[in-house]
Amino acid sequence: MRRHSIKCRYGAADKARINVIEKESRQTVIQFVEGKKRFEYGIGDALEQLQEMGIQPTETAHDLLVLAAAVYCADTRINRYSESQDSWSREVDIYLPVRDLTTWNGVASLLSKMLEFLTGDKWRFFFRERPKGFTKVIRQAELDLSGLPTSACLFSGGLDSFIGAIDLLEAGESPLLVSHSWPSNVSGYQNRCALALEGRYGKECIRRLESRVGFPKSFIRGTDLENSERSRSFLFFSLAAFAASGFGKSDVIIHVPENALISLNVPLDTLRLGSLSTRTTHPHYIRQFNELLRKIKVPARVANAYNLKTKGEMVRGCSNQKFLAKHMALTMSCASPTKSRWLKLPPGHCGFCLPCIIRRASTLNWKYKDPTLYHTKLRGRELNSQKAEGDNIRSFQLALYRLNNDIRRARVLIHKSGPLGNDAKELNNLAQVYLRGMREVAKLLRGVKTAPNASTPR
Repeated sequence: MRRHSIKCRYGAADKARINVIEKESRQTVIQFVEGKKRFEYGIGDALEQLQEMGIQPTETAHDLLVLAAAVYCADTRINRYSESQDSWSREVDIYLPVRDLTTWNGVASLLSKMLEFLTGDKWRFFFRERPKGFTKVIRQAELDLSGLPTSACLFSGGLDSFIGAIDLLEAGESPLLVSHSWPSNVSGYQNRCALALEGRYGKECIRRLESRVGFPKSFIRGTDLENSERSRSFLFFSLAAFAASGFGKSDVIIHVPENALISLNVPLDTLRLGSLSTRTTHPHYIRQFNELLRKIKVPARVANAYNLKTKGEMVRGCSNQKFLAKHMALTMSCASPTKSRWLKLPPGHCGFCLPCIIRRASTLNWKYKDPTLYHTKLRGRELNSQKAEGDNIRSFQLALYRLNNDIRRARVLIHKSGPLGNDAKELNNLAQVYLRGMREVAKLLRGVKTAPNASTPR
């Protein structure tokens, strides 16, 4: 196990002494500024895109984005297996310059708790004042408040975010679509979805922040690359908050379109409680992020309008059914669309990962045919439960067997992935939507067979 210390600096002149608490930790410097105050690693590009749209983010929101970028760097570039005692939970200290020291010191504990819940790691934050010359980093922009977006909406290129954008546009909203395309293999899906929306609703209605905040693979020396990206939603939310802070409104909604089954992400078995149970849009994490925004006075809040809908209900309830049916195949839900290369197939939906299974299940009761191409056939063969093609399906089958369509068990299971509060009505609604979501999957998997060492050809 080895603790890592990430020291953030602003330019060559930033030579302030940083008192690293753990002297024996591996220390890495992120030089965020090269040249004349332009921020690197995609932050400066995001700011320039927004200012071209007349959007002027706040200084505090800029600090939030830099912090999120530093967290994302540590999360994706420090290997869990080699750098932690239990092959999962790493220990990372972030040293960051900020404009308002009092405000950020006041949320250091909240940040640590929130990110520990999100990533499973131990985080500590140490703040100092921005160096001379960086008191203000946001240049004045000409603001035309009448033309600014009415809200922000995360736009990942997935089916849920596509439905979310359609519903907002059909309701007369003018959302800023916020995309994060690092690595770049997801940008194609995002761009194709955006072009389809432009063709239907007009270019003047579609404004988009295309961010590529990220770091080179070998950025942190002495450790292998990390495959998980648990902090990505923190960066994604922070990008949206960065943009929303410049809308000139006192309460901007950041829409996070995500079906309830994925948001709750109840572990399918006991082995998935930690490493395989992500919490990227879990209600508890969203509450924590909103508390952070409130305390640092960023005038925005995250909301998921689909937190009580299954993916199937999202599909069937989309405000423009014909448009969705025509363009659904443009979206990408697969957890790893490039793994099809091992089958000598183009990137696409594998058909057997958890998001693919939920997506396939969502269209079974739809009046339109799902145009998505899945690389794996489920029926008419026996899937190997000891390999990727059958592992998630077998886990779903076991989870469905234990659940046994019982609302009482659902009320217990929804608490497995994180705290959900004490509101009895909300808890009952969450249990009900979890049960409905699992019923959708059960219908998909009816008659599908899995067994160890099965080798039936595709």
